[in-house]
Amino acid sequence: MQFILVSTTLMVLLTIGTGIFMIYKNVEGNRKTLKKILRTNLYVFLPILVAAIITLVPGAINAETTGSAAPSGLGFLAAALSTGLATVGAGYAVAVVGSSALGAVSEDSSILGKTLIFVGLAEGIAIYGLIVSILILGRL
Repeated sequence: MQFILVSTTLMVLLTIGTGIFMIYKNVEGNRKTLKKILRTNLYVFLPILVAAIITLVPGAINAETTGSAAPSGLGFLAAALSTGLATVGAGYAVAVVGSSALGAVSEDSSILGKTLIFVGLAEGIAIYGLIVSILILGRL
């Protein structure tokens, strides 16, 4: 189990690293072909790595049971993913909305209040993820 996970991870990282190295060093072939090969490798090998992690890691994540009912390790993983992914999404949303708001305010300073509302809505995404993770942890 661990051999499959480690070998898949190494294969993914080496393939992506080789593609990036070939693009930056202009190794034989044009950049367009190398980028196409790298994109194909990303679309093929990253899902293989994710599938290997999803199928092989749950046995290692489960918490040891000392009593009759101990919380599942996958519940903790779900709570962490809900908060983490929501925070990454909120960060991206704030970056896009904030830069647009800054440009709009530089054109017309009277719309500052409206733009702050949009930035606040983008930040709310992280709060939703935190609430979901609290609900998940409450059920464990």
